Amino acid sequence: MRLSAILIIVLTFSAAAMLSLVAANFSVTLIEENSEIGVRDALDEKGMTWAEVEADGLQVSLSGTAPNEVIRFNALSTAGTIVDAARVIDLMAVESQAAIAAPRFSVEILRNDSGLSISGLIPTTTDRDAAIDRFNAMAGKDKVADFLESANYASPDGWEDAFGFAISAMEKLPRAKVSVAAGIVSITAISDSPEAKERLETQLRRATPPGITVTLDIAAPRPVITPFTLRFQIGEEKAGFDACSADTDAARAQILTAATNAGAPEGQRCTVGLGVPTPRWADAVETAIKALAKIGGGSVSFADADINLVAVAGTDQALFDRIIGELETSLPDVFALNADLPVASDPNAGPPEFVATLSPEGDVQLRGRLSDQALRELADSYAKASFGSDKVYTAARIVDDLPNDWPTRVLSGLDALSKLSDGTVVVRPDTISVTGNTGNPDAGTQIATLLAGKLGEGQDYDVAVVYQKQLDPVLGLPTPEECEAQIGAVVAEGKINFEPGSATIDSSALSTMDKIADILQKCGDIALEVQGYTDSQGREEMNLALSQSRAQSVLNELRARRVLTASFIAKGFGEESPVASNDTEDGREANRRIEFRLIRPDAGETALENADDTSDTDAGTSTTTQEGN
Repeated sequence: MRLSAILIIVLTFSAAAMLSLVAANFSVTLIEENSEIGVRDALDEKGMTWAEVEADGLQVSLSGTAPNEVIRFNALSTAGTIVDAARVIDLMAVESQAAIAAPRFSVEILRNDSGLSISGLIPTTTDRDAAIDRFNAMAGKDKVADFLESANYASPDGWEDAFGFAISAMEKLPRAKVSVAAGIVSITAISDSPEAKERLETQLRRATPPGITVTLDIAAPRPVITPFTLRFQIGEEKAGFDACSADTDAARAQILTAATNAGAPEGQRCTVGLGVPTPRWADAVETAIKALAKIGGGSVSFADADINLVAVAGTDQALFDRIIGELETSLPDVFALNADLPVASDPNAGPPEFVATLSPEGDVQLRGRLSDQALRELADSYAKASFGSDKVYTAARIVDDLPNDWPTRVLSGLDALSKLSDGTVVVRPDTISVTGNTGNPDAGTQIATLLAGKLGEGQDYDVAVVYQKQLDPVLGLPTPEECEAQIGAVVAEGKINFEPGSATIDSSALSTMDKIADILQKCGDIALEVQGYTDSQGREEMNLALSQSRAQSVLNELRARRVLTASFIAKGFGEESPVASNDTEDGREANRRIEFRLIRPDAGETALENADDTSDTDAGTSTTTQEGN
């Protein structure tokens, strides 16, 4: 009886425990389901359908891939509003973000008389040290301000060519600002004259790499002219200016119109500059030219406010007096007139004279009369200093009764001769005559200004120099096409041979390389591709490598001959593009060749402001030479 009561109690407690366990399990399951459903519904309402929700007891796990970190945090916050935030387990991932875009690389280069500064951002792949070395060479190491920063990204297309071209351009521009970006260069600069501006634009146009867009803004400020000089003469066969200066475009037009009315041909040069002695300069010049035309011949010279008019010998005295009187009353007050009517001389009298001649080869001869031994030694030394000690031959004799200013006139004549490529100076007691050829379009003005300043008021001189474009050190350069044709003529006479199976140029071809180098040194900056080709014998990969090595050897030989090759490239094409059949020995020899080809960018690739001509072809006629095995 007692055992049965104990058993009943045990069974009762066991049953109660089982009921409690079942109830607890049911409660947990209910909580899990309610938590999971509640969190999922809340996330769905906010559009976070990517999130996966799983309840495990009191814990709620969130998984899935969030678009970004902000949305992941929002999902956690949303779940925390349904269940205790401590119960939320974060198993979510975040989508990988795209790599950070490379920055925009750009550089600003400023240069003036005080030095050079460079600032901006460049890729680490750019050779910064080499660039700074070039800037130091331009301006001096102590005058370069380096504010460059670097970023570890690859160079964008066109960056290296643009940056290299910008440095080369800055070497030619002592006062400029250059902006560089990938494939784009913008240049703002100041030149000394319109002619210098034209030369700069020509040089930069020739040196522009293919595919680079260049914008030019080169200003040409007015030069300072001192003394402010003008000389107009009317001869038996022609009339025109030896020198012409004006202070404004309107004044230049007024002066040139007066010259045309006096018989000068159209197209006379007149430099617009600073330094005019009075705003009525053009009125005075116009009045003087009209007076000279009425007289019928001679010359009129201006040096600032001093005017010297020399009539042609034999002019009627009464006419001369009347015209000069009218001129004196018509000139603005600031001008002083000196007029001279030379007496006709006996042509057989043979006036004393000193003659200096300069040949196109640079040889100088001094002949005629000098006043004493000291002047002969001085003239000889002066000429040797100007033209070279081995270029001067002196054969002048010493005579008495020469004018007191004879040394000044002789040395002034030699100074004028030094500004010509070839010519003659004749010094006489009453005049100095300068004739010859020059590659400087302003040489006539420079010589007239020099003589006016050194000879003084009232002295007569005659300047008749001719500008020859082929003598101009920049504009006289042959065109790229002419250079290509000249190379073609050379390689038509000889071949560039290589040692068998090697990239070493055979000694028999060195004379051909010398001739090609001589041509290229006169061509300036041209874009040229040295192309190598082989025949089809051997493996294609080996042929391609050999052709590249041989093209590079030719380029190296040109560099060894001091040819500027910054705009040249060497490229091997292997057995590509044969010019003859590879089935015969003659055909294979023809295919083993080096070609020199001009690089012409496609139209639109290179935009060069202020340039009159652009190319719309991508390849020129090739110049070919053959290489031996």
